[in-house]
Amino acid sequence: MMPAMDSRIAHGVSVAVVLPCFNEELTVANTIEDFAAALPAAEIYVIDNNSTDRTAEMAEAASAHVRHESRRGKGNAVRRAFADIEADVYVMADGDGTYDPAAAGQMIETLLRDHLDMVTGCRLHSDPSAYRVGHVFGNRLFNGIVNLLFGERVRDLFSGYRVLSRRFVKSFPAVSTGFEIEAEMSIHALQLRLPHSEQACNYRSRSIGSHSKLNTVRDGTRILLQVLRLLRLCRPRTFFGSISLVVCFMSIAFGVPVVVTFIETGLVPRLPMAILATGLGLLGALFWLLGLILESVSQLTIDVRRLSYLEHTPSAGAIHTLEGARVSGRVQVR
Repeated sequence: MMPAMDSRIAHGVSVAVVLPCFNEELTVANTIEDFAAALPAAEIYVIDNNSTDRTAEMAEAASAHVRHESRRGKGNAVRRAFADIEADVYVMADGDGTYDPAAAGQMIETLLRDHLDMVTGCRLHSDPSAYRVGHVFGNRLFNGIVNLLFGERVRDLFSGYRVLSRRFVKSFPAVSTGFEIEAEMSIHALQLRLPHSEQACNYRSRSIGSHSKLNTVRDGTRILLQVLRLLRLCRPRTFFGSISLVVCFMSIAFGVPVVVTFIETGLVPRLPMAILATGLGLLGALFWLLGLILESVSQLTIDVRRLSYLEHTPSAGAIHTLEGARVSGRVQVR
């Protein structure tokens, strides 16, 4: 097991471990204890997402700070945590004990050493019981879609294990309400070209009696809709250009027989089809024009988000600690 972080945290870098939880009474206490052992100087927060069991009670008994979010959905819990909790570095994980707390130290080290805004813990598929086949396939599929759209390699779009800088957290305009929040975070970093990296980490099976809240079909559909929504917002010319291309092909398919008949006979016997082909052609041109206009709006939105991000500079404590660590050569874990 990786040793705890060195004394840099005590010297100025505050770390908050954020654990969104819904009905995790069987696992939350052990998860808190494991993170407390791995990061002894960190403050641990459990965001109780309107649980119906003893999650909040077990978390308080384990000496965690408990915050409550009545609106169910992981995105709602994460949004509340990011708004209310103050720290220099945020470690986000799940309360089900599936993520390895021992990896957090190295992830924090990487974030501080390389001046990053996000380090994602990429889950290793070494335990077949921990990862459903459908989830593996879906993850790879969506990873490929995002890689194609943004031209960067993302290995685990839906990992819930992340280490984040303060300025990322405080400038992240979280919109998602459910488990698609992780994809939104990755796409936000890609869109603004924020410095980020990935680190492999173990992904463990749940404890006996603990059950996943994920539904492959339901959540996969929600995530697909979220990816399409983000594509519309982030790449409007690609989104509406693709629709325009499809509509224009339909226009050509309906219009060619009409044109051929007119050339051969000089007549337009299928007037409704001619009107349909013309309408589809105009609609395709309209979609293309709409994509061009919205691309300008999207660029303006990106610029505004970038300015919001730049307003949140690293804390004085983090900068001082980094400079001291660089001089003394203590940029390491014990």
